[in-house]
Amino acid sequence: MLRSVNLSHLPTAEHNASTWVIFCRDELVVKLSSYHLPNSDILNEKDLAEYHTDVLQLFDLQAQPLPIFVIDLGAQNIHLEQHEFASLRQVMMHVETGAFDQIGRAWQLVHFYRTHRFCGRCGSRMTKIEWETAMQCHACSHRCYPRVSPCVIVAVYRDDEILLAMNARHVKTGMYSILAGFVESGESLEHAVAREVFEEVGVEVCDVEYQGSQPWPFPHALMMGYIAKWKSGELKPDQKEIVEANWFSVSNLPLIPPNFSIAGRLIERITNMTHSRNE
Repeated sequence: MLRSVNLSHLPTAEHNASTWVIFCRDELVVKLSSYHLPNSDILNEKDLAEYHTDVLQLFDLQAQPLPIFVIDLGAQNIHLEQHEFASLRQVMMHVETGAFDQIGRAWQLVHFYRTHRFCGRCGSRMTKIEWETAMQCHACSHRCYPRVSPCVIVAVYRDDEILLAMNARHVKTGMYSILAGFVESGESLEHAVAREVFEEVGVEVCDVEYQGSQPWPFPHALMMGYIAKWKSGELKPDQKEIVEANWFSVSNLPLIPPNFSIAGRLIERITNMTHSRNE
């Protein structure tokens, strides 16, 4: 969770060893000409002085090597020496897995606080609960918790081939990935896998197997990963989300997502499974 902290009560050593995740709109503050997050030196920036009382500390059940502090600048325009702004996706593509997870978690919680300032039931201003991640309306007692949107993502294979598709948003980069979509009300995860594959590329699958999960902060998804075997049908991209789909040999893959993403790991799983079967 994110908890408010008083910087004056923190030891200097903890300041110096800390990592600072600072959001402005949907961007992050990073060191100039790099995607590295700032350290405590950024507190000397005069434009950040008014935010020293609005610092949050990210707490995790897992041990963290360094303290992580979070500041949300909202939509403010500020100037920071030796720093610049970069998109959340840009930063997360250039950091290690542990930092990816922490930045993503911080963003989801900041996004929650931004979008729940007023009660959805009565319209009154809500206040932050300090002992759990929630917002409370004292006028009507309505309480809100961070939204988590369940999504399925599936790597479909056929013999020594894997189904890869190009989403409309990846046309410029030329990256191919596997299929994914939100779980609808009233359906199981396995049903969502079959439905999404059929809706997006027109084929049926079988032997659906769960592989693992990953939080995905765009803006608050929980990706649940599967592999599945092609059963029948010819590829027919829907031309809305999916502009192109093909079967690729696991030995000759196009540009694909990196391994820190669950998409990259599922593709690797199919590749390893195919190589093991052919040995």
